[in-house]
Amino acid sequence: MKIVVTGGAGFLGSHIVDLLAETYPKAQIVVFDKLTYAGDLRNLEDAEQKSKIDVVVGDICDQSLCRRTLSRADLLIHTAAESHVDNSFGNSLEFTTTNVLGTHVLLEACRFENVPRILHVSTDEVYGEIPSGSAHEGSPIMPTNPYSASKAAAEMIVHGYWKSYKAPITMVRGNNIFGIRQYPEKIIPIFIMKLLSGQKLPLHGNGKNQRHYVSAPDAARAVMTVVEKGELMQTYNIGSNEEYSNLEIASMICAQFGYDPKDWIDYVADRPYNDIRYGVTADRISALGWVPKRSVKDDLPAIVNWYKKNGYRYSGFG
Repeated sequence: MKIVVTGGAGFLGSHIVDLLAETYPKAQIVVFDKLTYAGDLRNLEDAEQKSKIDVVVGDICDQSLCRRTLSRADLLIHTAAESHVDNSFGNSLEFTTTNVLGTHVLLEACRFENVPRILHVSTDEVYGEIPSGSAHEGSPIMPTNPYSASKAAAEMIVHGYWKSYKAPITMVRGNNIFGIRQYPEKIIPIFIMKLLSGQKLPLHGNGKNQRHYVSAPDAARAVMTVVEKGELMQTYNIGSNEEYSNLEIASMICAQFGYDPKDWIDYVADRPYNDIRYGVTADRISALGWVPKRSVKDDLPAIVNWYKKNGYRYSGFG
């Protein structure tokens, strides 16, 4: 079996590769990654102890490379994306290029190479702001920033391939993902790295924006659950009931260092637009047998310890 994982040297991608290597040790696992600032081959070290990992360094917008990489592939798991919302406000065209054009090029390559199974990773942010309650898989798509708009546009390409070609694609939309090996631009790793370097935590606005969290290992299990049990041409939310405000996350991280949040949090100008809350139902994937097993509170000490040991990787993070 040949499995291709785009963005496999990145955060979520590397956790998926870990699980693939453990579950299918004899499979040919191909990591297809551009190795931008957020990709790191050291993220694959755990998986390489369990299975042989082939690495293709390149751009998913390169159609000929996509076709060569996907030749005789049995499964594509597409995680590669520009994903940091803050960056999308100043560099939105790069997000459109990678997230929309890159997805389109990959799907064309899969069509020509007759790849029999494709898993496309999207985000809960395509639903837009959900002030209360939860969005289900049939809820309207109403993105509010350049990042989520590019992911929503990629989904439209997926839908077009579902309808036109009956393409064997399944899609997932996940909550905020946390864990080790996440580049320090998202809230948990950047706040850990700030405190490790003696800096205060820059908290957007009033810090009351709410997010749900799913651990990277749980998200990887969710992806594999959908690959193995999900219906083709269906979408599955990956969600948890673990919801925190950004202020609560900042306070929890301060507590890991024994710091008083009042002394270590700086309130800074908010994003041009910052969704107050996201929320999704996970009934459809729960029916397949998946439930989250980990929590921010339980995992945070180990995550902080990992960054203490490996923070040198991100010397230019700030």
